[in-house]
Amino acid sequence: MRLKNKVAIITGAASGIGHATALKFAAEGARVVVCDVNREGVDRVVSEIVAQGAEAIGFIVDVTNKTQIGEMVAGVKRQFNRIDVLVNNAGIVADAQLYKMTDDQFDRVIDINLKGVYNCARAVVDTMIEQGGGVILNASSVVGLYGNFGQTNYAAAKFGVIGFVKTWAKELGKKGIRSNAVCPGFVATPILDSMPEKVIQAMEERVPMKRLAQPEEIANVYAFLASDDASYINGAAIEVTGGLSL
Repeated sequence: MRLKNKVAIITGAASGIGHATALKFAAEGARVVVCDVNREGVDRVVSEIVAQGAEAIGFIVDVTNKTQIGEMVAGVKRQFNRIDVLVNNAGIVADAQLYKMTDDQFDRVIDINLKGVYNCARAVVDTMIEQGGGVILNASSVVGLYGNFGQTNYAAAKFGVIGFVKTWAKELGKKGIRSNAVCPGFVATPILDSMPEKVIQAMEERVPMKRLAQPEEIANVYAFLASDDASYINGAAIEVTGGLSL
């Protein structure tokens, strides 16, 4: 078990990649802190983990709400007395071309996908410094490397979280804290449920492997980066795209 007894906070853990990551971390021996705005989803994922014989606790956390984040961090420290891993996975999309995008669309994506990452990292970093180590992992995207049509807000946020980890790697590496970003391509998550089948097929055709990623394939990368197997990986932005950008 690569993450045995490590305490891992995962935001956006009620569905999609976050859900898969929570289950993977639990299978690798972590004590998982399931965070999401969806109370029913949090309870469900915690129950799944406990049913597997692993340890998990859940919190309702809006990553734009510093009070909720602070209460969660305090609760985790009371329960486990440490925080080893933060996976900043929570995020949304609100797509539109620049000339159609509203201020609300832009602000909401930036608040959650960019500032929310800052909020959560800021809330745990003092604990990680005090204990002499930790891992911060940010969910970026292939869009955060190359941009994408109709995603001014999303691309800006996902570029930004790569900038975060490259900066934190320089600031915090000497304190035993590693920071990295994962950049998935097209992933088969509930966010695709509303898309027409022909659109999904077109996405698959763009990938050299001719298929979408499964959430578990992204979770596997997070688990590796959170583990001591990745002890010298710091400040990286790792593509998990099936070769999409080639």
